Amino acid sequence: MIVGQRKPVEEIAEMVKDVKKLVIGGCGTCVTISFAGGSKEVAELAAALKLKAKADGREVAIRELTPLRQCEEEYTEPMKADVEWADAVLSLSCGVGVQTLADLFPNARVLPGVNTTMLGSHSADREFKEYCGACGDCILDETGGICPIVRCSKSMLNGPCGGSTGGKCEVSQDIDCAWDLIFKKLEALERGEDWDVVKPARDWRASWHGSPRIVK
Repeated sequence: MIVGQRKPVEEIAEMVKDVKKLVIGGCGTCVTISFAGGSKEVAELAAALKLKAKADGREVAIRELTPLRQCEEEYTEPMKADVEWADAVLSLSCGVGVQTLADLFPNARVLPGVNTTMLGSHSADREFKEYCGACGDCILDETGGICPIVRCSKSMLNGPCGGSTGGKCEVSQDIDCAWDLIFKKLEALERGEDWDVVKPARDWRASWHGSPRIVK
């Protein structure tokens, strides 16, 4: 899933300081799970911005919306009347959602309220681990389902490096050595022979085809 973190209230307040009618749009999937843009976060931010406006001696009218997904037009199209009412739309979604709104409503001023940080997995309460770099050339079949591109601090395709000790990365003892995990997983799968296969230098063109890319 896409993981994001809400921008600081002070930064958002500065962005909307001249806005009298504001729509705050959350997103009911990824950023809801990462506690950045669900209906709860929309309500909390709306309350904070109203208090800030009052303290500054101005009024602001805010409408709160949380479609299931902002990245798909079928869910954002029903926002049309609210978007046309507003001076600006503050999107609490990933960057994809922000740009989808901007494309769908070309006359709207769409502002980002979230910093998109990574593709990750929800592993514990309020904890997310980066598991995928969207590199465009997946080799998880060769590494026991563990990605060395993002889970190895050096993105090594053949490891472990000389700094790995006791299954931990030399960068930090809080980081598991990805190649130690890969080796143990391949052993458990009785695929130890895959360990000996030397992977060639990576062709990074698979992850860059010019921008923006279109996948059909």
